[in-house]
Amino acid sequence: MSKIVLAYSGGLDTSVILRWLLENYRAEVVALYVDLGQKEDLKKIRDKALRTGAAKFYAKDCREEFVRDFVFPALRANARYEDAYLMGTSLARPLIAKQMVEVARRERAESVAHGATGKGNDQVRFELTCMALEPKLKVIAPWREWKFTSRHDLVAYAKRHKIPVPVTQAKPYSSDGNLMHISYEGGILEDPWREPDESMFQMTVAPERAPGRPETITVSFRQGVPVAVNGKKLGPAKLLEHLNRLAGKHGIGRMDVVESRFVGMKSRGVYETPAGTVLHLAHRALETITLDREVIFLKDSLMPQYARLIYFGFWFSPEREALQKLIDETQKSVTGTVRLKLYKGGARVTGRKSPRSLYRRDVVSFDRKGGYEQSDATGFIRLQGLRLKIASLSKSKRP
Repeated sequence: MSKIVLAYSGGLDTSVILRWLLENYRAEVVALYVDLGQKEDLKKIRDKALRTGAAKFYAKDCREEFVRDFVFPALRANARYEDAYLMGTSLARPLIAKQMVEVARRERAESVAHGATGKGNDQVRFELTCMALEPKLKVIAPWREWKFTSRHDLVAYAKRHKIPVPVTQAKPYSSDGNLMHISYEGGILEDPWREPDESMFQMTVAPERAPGRPETITVSFRQGVPVAVNGKKLGPAKLLEHLNRLAGKHGIGRMDVVESRFVGMKSRGVYETPAGTVLHLAHRALETITLDREVIFLKDSLMPQYARLIYFGFWFSPEREALQKLIDETQKSVTGTVRLKLYKGGARVTGRKSPRSLYRRDVVSFDRKGGYEQSDATGFIRLQGLRLKIASLSKSKRP
């Protein structure tokens, strides 16, 4: 094959892969770096790719697209995998793969390559996206082909080829960041009993060292999409960036979970998701006054399936897209503002308002006479309990 597009981060794995592809496939390698808000030195990454042997280097700024078209749709669904993980990595991978496909088309490349291991979820996310968008592309997954068995082997290979190694004893784990979160796994974190070192965290301060006074903020939504913080309108990427700073300084958004990978094993991940944590809390609070009870129930019942589809790599599947249309239909009334108090690792809702609110004080109040007759509840309760009475009477007739 003549040309391969490699999803390149500049880290240990993809740097070794770039060199390995040149040696084993005798092909031209085009390195693609997708900026999702990692805040890395792009010049250094470009220079490293070209020095390692890349024929070309592409850098795509996809921060706005990432938040607008991936993070916010998942937020509208209140998506959390296994009721905990907000899926910052899961949402990033299909966008990176989409960019790989676009560059492959532009370069007329026959293949794409990624640095995901054969044990993880990312390999599935990259490859299912490629199959959905450009099924004729060949996907190369070096971790499933080469004879290296550990990252120690990769470090040795990198040193032999004079490739700078970012993994050291001072950082004995791997991390992956974007505007949504930073994830940490592997190395010392593979012991699920070991507490993460405080020096590891980058987006949040330790809750015990957070400010001693709470901070009150407001988040405004339009049809389920966050549009302003403290009354200031912001674009998707800027809003997430701003809220990361606000929540991060209060130690909000740390999560230590053991999750079930798609391939069948358990893995431990430590995450920092400050803005995402606050937005999920605020969005759900706004839905409580703007969505019908049965719509909330339906959304809640669909959320685990929606989250599984994202986590398992089916972002571009017809079932995820169908669910998204239903979810977005429910969001037409989710417009309003939520007030929250940030304090020492926690965020607490203290108020919510909406021009589309279903909350009627004249109906619910104990102090006002409104559009509700309390005596109507008598027949309602009798009908609800009819089947229970019949079942009880049936049991009493048994010998």
